[in-house]
Amino acid sequence: MEMAEEDNSGEEYPNEIHDYLSAFEKSLGSVDDMLKTMMSVSRSELLEKLDPLEQAKLDLVSAYTLNSMFWVYLATQGINPKEHPVKQELERIRTYMNRVKEITDKKMASKLDKGAAARFVRNALWEPKPENNPKVKASAKTKKRKTN
Repeated sequence: MEMAEEDNSGEEYPNEIHDYLSAFEKSLGSVDDMLKTMMSVSRSELLEKLDPLEQAKLDLVSAYTLNSMFWVYLATQGINPKEHPVKQELERIRTYMNRVKEITDKKMASKLDKGAAARFVRNALWEPKPENNPKVKASAKTKKRKTN
């Protein structure tokens, strides 16, 4: 999939897009390498090692990647992908990706210890009775002496 310095078909393209085409070719090579890596391991082996949430993430990323690649294919064929059902499919997958992200965020959020919270509130609102507090007793005795 390497691009030759000279175009063998005789067609020329503007020099301004050469960098974009080189970056695109490099990206395609990266995608190809990742797909080969993913395909080298059987899906069942891969899923065995993941918990259900991670399995869902893998499935969503796979579906999103394939649909995105199809989007690019449509664009290269001169078909407007925004008017193709693939657009709705990508939106549907994004919705599920957001739901999985919410679940992950909830899982990672700190959980409230209700017992500790109740103790904090109880202790913050608690005021000692005057007869149980030695300082209050002392100040009460001092007031009695002053009034006598």
